[in-house]
Amino acid sequence: MLHRRWFPDRIDGTTVVLKRHTRDNLPEFLRWYQDPEVSRLTRYQDGPMRPDEIERFFMMRALGPDTLAMGIHIRDTGRLIGSCAFSQLDADNGSVLFHITIGEHDAWGRGYGGEATTLMVDHAFTSLGLHRVSLSVFAFNERAIRSYARVGFVTEGRAREAIWRDGRWWDEIHMSVLEPEWRAARWQARAIADGRAPAPVGAGEGAAVPAAGGEPAPGRDR
Repeated sequence: MLHRRWFPDRIDGTTVVLKRHTRDNLPEFLRWYQDPEVSRLTRYQDGPMRPDEIERFFMMRALGPDTLAMGIHIRDTGRLIGSCAFSQLDADNGSVLFHITIGEHDAWGRGYGGEATTLMVDHAFTSLGLHRVSLSVFAFNERAIRSYARVGFVTEGRAREAIWRDGRWWDEIHMSVLEPEWRAARWQARAIADGRAPAPVGAGEGAAVPAAGGEPAPGRDR
């Protein structure tokens, strides 16, 4: 069993709040992972999960003792729109694997996933003292790749033609962010906010930096 600080009850952001999952969230998981489009973006297998598979996944990933899984709720309404998690904690080497799914279609492209990712990465570095957060994403999920890049993830490699989807082979892209990069981005954000440094040329068009203080800027589970 992991230490209590690994399992905060909630992490507050500007537009979303991350909260520990409860058994009451199972109906949303059943709906999300039977959705063909969600499955297309999140599964190696072609097609939605069966209800019994989803229930096992929920018990292990959302409620299991060895992952930090949080429900993503819209701050103003409390609505549950997705889930994010850490797994494969390597305490000796300070690394962890990140996963995220926004299950509600009308929440896509609204920045909620980006802010949830930012909150989790900040928790990994500032609360858990980790050095590296990594993830993988299918190459056809361009919206997710752009969101991860805005948060600060960089592409470090790819598994070539690792997934067959939509009648062709696609790469699986591996991305990561390191704590020194995150710390430098936070320092830059504070300096810009305080007027001690100019905003980068083209700000708003490229990668975003974490906001100063405890509320990161807004912005796929596998």
